[in-house]
Amino acid sequence: MIIIGVLGDIGSGKSYVARQFGYPVFDADKEVKKIYKYSRVCFTKLNRILPKYVVTFPIHKAELANAILRKKENIQKISKIVHPLVRKKMNSFLLKNKKRKVVILDIPLLLENKIKYKDMILVFVDTKKSDILKRLKKRKGFDRKIFTRLKEIQLPLDYKKRKSQHIIKNYYTKKFIRKSVKNILKKILQ
Repeated sequence: MIIIGVLGDIGSGKSYVARQFGYPVFDADKEVKKIYKYSRVCFTKLNRILPKYVVTFPIHKAELANAILRKKENIQKISKIVHPLVRKKMNSFLLKNKKRKVVILDIPLLLENKIKYKDMILVFVDTKKSDILKRLKKRKGFDRKIFTRLKEIQLPLDYKKRKSQHIIKNYYTKKFIRKSVKNILKKILQ
């Protein structure tokens, strides 16, 4: 099985690019949403360490955002609880798809969480900062302060770019993205 990890900035179009490969995609953001919605274990643990902020089940993102804005350290507290649950879901996904030729990992903090498999192929989605900000501002509930806090826990984009074997320039045109993905697959599957 070939594992492709998709890297890039917040709002760079990683999820869109990941889906264009046409193989099973593990979408960490979707899994986190499910965990917040359905996991009482996660709620209990977060409520225990952040009782002033996490009070509602299912977990509301606004409560977590408030905790992150109040104290910088809260993002690490949240991560220590949520990331192992996401990793468990990812391992189930990989096991379920072990006979597939290719699988895609769409995990925003892939390198930060030291998720690296032998021979994993990294694809970096390169997008202009101005384009990213335009897109993010259109998202419901976008908060510039939260965005800044999340950026603080990420590795530098230049580092991620250097670690990647392939780079896709995202100009937000479907045709260009599909062509780039097709070229990468052609090289990988030779």
